[in-house]
Amino acid sequence: MKRKIIAITACATGVAHTYMAAQALKKAAKKMGHLIKVETQGATGVENELSVKDVSIAEVVILATDTKVRDKERFTGKQILEVPVNAPIKDGEKVIKNALELIY
Repeated sequence: MKRKIIAITACATGVAHTYMAAQALKKAAKKMGHLIKVETQGATGVENELSVKDVSIAEVVILATDTKVRDKERFTGKQILEVPVNAPIKDGEKVIKNALELIY
């Protein structure tokens, strides 16, 4: 069953790891057959910002961050998995699997 996942990635400096984590999550979700949209909060600001609709249809939220998440309150009431930004880089499928376990 295709699941709808949203994620935010952000590292302390907001450069390499932010984008590496985003790519790792996208690749893992595609391989596993799930839908994902990833917002990056990096040195250049917010990219691929999650819309209100994205948040409302998401079944689970992944916060792969080593810094404060901007506008975190928009996820109130959602199942949230918080991991260090390097977790999806090491094993994106494991992070997604752990997030999906929150909704079963």
